[in-house]
Amino acid sequence: MRRLAAVSPVLRIVLRIIGLGALVAGGVAVALAALVAVVLIGPLVFWLAWNVLNFAHAVGLPELGFWGIVLATLFLVTRWFGKVVITAIVFLADPSWFHGVAQVRWPEPTFRNFVAVALLALLASRPQTHGHHRSGRRERG
Repeated sequence: MRRLAAVSPVLRIVLRIIGLGALVAGGVAVALAALVAVVLIGPLVFWLAWNVLNFAHAVGLPELGFWGIVLATLFLVTRWFGKVVITAIVFLADPSWFHGVAQVRWPEPTFRNFVAVALLALLASRPQTHGHHRSGRRERG
């Protein structure tokens, strides 16, 4: 292969910067697409399990509206601090569905309820990597 000797050093630097910028922009685009997918798909999965598969009725709780589904989904997928913030929002906002009466019961062992629980568990599960960080020090044995 023949190198292009006619390319100036400034143009090479600019082309490298543009290439790095494209790489960073691509990474940001992928991260934003993943965030949008989680934000849109999470509540959809919760709504499917809670309202469509009637898991709410199976455990004796009412169906949830849009904001109830969004808050419940966020509650399942966030860490402890996020759960505290969501709990504070619910107590401060005092929504009308918060005052309902319900008798919670164990759901019937049906396939529909199994699928609903599996979908809710899918939302609640995430890699628990925060307990597996390695430090730079070696453990003493």
